[in-house]
Amino acid sequence: MTDTVPEEEKLTVPDGWKPEEFKPEHNPNGCLEESKFSTLFPKYREKYLKEVWPLVEKFLTPYFLKCELDLIEGSMTVKTTKKTWDPYSIINARDLIKLLARSVPYEHAVKCFDDENAVEVVKIKGLVRNLERFAKRRQRLIGPEGQTLKCVEYLTGCYINVQGGTVAIIGPHRGLKECRKIVVDTMNNKHPAHNIRELMIKRECAKNPALRNENWSRFLPKYKSKVVKKEKKDIKEKKEYTPFPPAPVSSKIDKELESGEYFIKAKEQKKKKKQLKAEKQEAANEERSKKRAASFQAPKEKQVKKNDSEVREAPKKKKKMAKLSVDIEKLKAKS
Repeated sequence: MTDTVPEEEKLTVPDGWKPEEFKPEHNPNGCLEESKFSTLFPKYREKYLKEVWPLVEKFLTPYFLKCELDLIEGSMTVKTTKKTWDPYSIINARDLIKLLARSVPYEHAVKCFDDENAVEVVKIKGLVRNLERFAKRRQRLIGPEGQTLKCVEYLTGCYINVQGGTVAIIGPHRGLKECRKIVVDTMNNKHPAHNIRELMIKRECAKNPALRNENWSRFLPKYKSKVVKKEKKDIKEKKEYTPFPPAPVSSKIDKELESGEYFIKAKEQKKKKKQLKAEKQEAANEERSKKRAASFQAPKEKQVKKNDSEVREAPKKKKKMAKLSVDIEKLKAKS
């Protein structure tokens, strides 16, 4: 369908125009039905939410919204009342509790009630399967000391909070779209520096009124994708499919049973046992007989060794004894 309206008759939105603010006078009757939203929060957020909850209740009182904090179940609930004059406030309250559950500070979470701001929670956990790769890319999005994230926030005018497997974004609709693109591209292995460079060029082009209605693609940098050669893996030949499982591998005992060696071995083992028993018995009997024979043998006599001096002195004593015997006899004869 071609555009038939000439460019001169087209309406343009003047700079700085804002829609009229919704006030209680526009809806004096309030809401007829009750709307209710609840969300769970992790245990580590319990302490912070306990401290901040009075501020949340105070902030929601002008909108006539009720909020409950259940520490036992670990849930936050917001619901409308009959006096609620802003029908869209319950949606903002839902976003508020969602952001508080995702570790967004109260000061930034309250910004979702501004008509110019929107909220989006981007899930990044499912974009990368490998946990190590996921952690590295998430850290790349944050940058050293959070500098990359601050740069993106400055260019888009959004608040970004990276927590676990999600990224919470609060800001204007245009900035929200750019932030989402940067987050998804970073998790798909595109460095955020490239997107930041593009944003800076677009920002400079937007300042120039002559380039407002022109295509800016000629000013944007073009990146060539590098094809990294991967090592070729050895392709294994596929075996023919069979519905039956493979036959179990026969063990050593099974093979012996099939050939009959198992029973022969059993007989040989019995024979060996008998032979060993007989040999042990014979050795024991020999030891016993030796012990018995040893008791009947006569003990060996001790041989006394005589010195040369003893051998020489022996005949002298005999001569003396002979001389003494002769003298006695003579004496006896005289008497």
